[in-house]
Amino acid sequence: MAEKRNFSKKPTTPAPIPANEYGKLPPQAPELEEAVLGAIMIEKDAYSLISEILKPECFYKVAHQKIFESIMNLSMQQEPVDMHTVTEQLRKSGTIDDVGGPYYITLLTAKVSSAAHLEYHARIIVQKFLARELIRISSEIQTKAFDDKTDVDDLMQEAEGMLFEVSQRNLKKDVTQINPVIEEAIHRMQLAAEKQGASGVPTGFHALDKITSGWQRSDLIIIAARPAMGKTAFVLSMAKNIGVDYNQPVAIFSLEMSNVQLVNRLIMNVCELEGEKIKNGQLDKEEWNKLDKDIKELIDAPIYIDDTPSLSIFELRSKARRLVKEHKVQCLIIDYLQLMNASGMSFGSREQEVSIISRSLKGLAKELDIPIIALSQLNRGVEGRSGLEGKRPQLSDLRESGAIEQDADMVCFIHRPEYYHLTEDAQGNSLVGIAEIIVAKHRNGATGDVQLKFKNTYAKFLNKDDFDKDDNPFSSGGYKVISSKMNEGDSNFYGAGDLKTPPNPFGGSGNNADVPF
Repeated sequence: MAEKRNFSKKPTTPAPIPANEYGKLPPQAPELEEAVLGAIMIEKDAYSLISEILKPECFYKVAHQKIFESIMNLSMQQEPVDMHTVTEQLRKSGTIDDVGGPYYITLLTAKVSSAAHLEYHARIIVQKFLARELIRISSEIQTKAFDDKTDVDDLMQEAEGMLFEVSQRNLKKDVTQINPVIEEAIHRMQLAAEKQGASGVPTGFHALDKITSGWQRSDLIIIAARPAMGKTAFVLSMAKNIGVDYNQPVAIFSLEMSNVQLVNRLIMNVCELEGEKIKNGQLDKEEWNKLDKDIKELIDAPIYIDDTPSLSIFELRSKARRLVKEHKVQCLIIDYLQLMNASGMSFGSREQEVSIISRSLKGLAKELDIPIIALSQLNRGVEGRSGLEGKRPQLSDLRESGAIEQDADMVCFIHRPEYYHLTEDAQGNSLVGIAEIIVAKHRNGATGDVQLKFKNTYAKFLNKDDFDKDDNPFSSGGYKVISSKMNEGDSNFYGAGDLKTPPNPFGGSGNNADVPF
């Protein structure tokens, strides 16, 4: 007997497939896009609230991009923004049919009743846009990474550049009411009073600190000079002062020298040993003892060195953020600006690239709220001029871009007249071993010239009044030779064979005087 079939039973309906089971949709929020556009057209001042947040490309739907572009054009022409004016603007541009006609514009305004939460909705739209950009970039990089003909180093540079551009778009800061800013300003004044006027990071060069009050937070400082003037020696002397004498963390990004070469220069500076001897290790017993004794100053000093060649702005920004967060770094030094690059971005000329670099450095200084010191080369204009004044650098001598001068809060030049065989100034004072720090631009203070001593043998800058064994040709035994004041009638000098101990020029006298070189 055949089995009886039940034809009344309905076939089983398959379970619905989840939306993202077999594919992925780009991050988007079309409902919020509609709400934002509708709110802008029904509230008079709604556009001003989100004008700095949204751009046409932030919208996912092409129709919404065109509508927002029309709203932007109306706002720039100072025309009212509403359903009718936007429709008319779309007609003028010939895109009214592309967005769905006047009916769609009417529909947008009908979907919202107020501009409540407009800014919050706009920020969600931006986040979705940034997510889409990251997906686009990663997809492009992935495609190129699979191509065997692609150079990986070039691809990494391109990826850095594209990510840097995306991150720059998201750097927005809200307006701050003045009260908390006043509190911060007073707090910084109180700190400056405690430090006896040095409100910023002290350089250790007293005359320079008197002009600048120390390197100030959020400032971009450019230190420029011709080759062989001692740019690196100056910032290393300063880094030693900041890190060792003042115990403030400082970071050095050296694009020109390796970290070992840089540390060798620091050893020359601190231990006062000749560079050639450090390089070949031909030190005598006394010099080895001096090295063992003085090197202790540098050990455990909060000085951080990065010798990444051809450093990009993107790399610098990530490393600087980490240094400030993890090591509380108070100052960044870059040696030097022209060796940096803005990788992954396309420029018509090197001048445009340098402009982007200097602008980015200023933005980074503001973001991290620390001073950034960047060394820079000067062009050959100085070499074509003659005379004592002619050899002094000028702002127009800054190499490759006028944007450096524009973006910098302070521009300082290093000038050593002795290098040009100019040994006396107009008053007949000796310029041998003298370096001038010329503060040519100072956005928040005075300009002026500062004279320092430069010890070429040790690549070291000192204050003019710093004690130095080379100041007196009759010095002996590590002491500066000075006249005796222990016996009023004695006008003799302490000589090499004198058994008496000279007075301590740093205070106190007698046999316990211990005066270093």
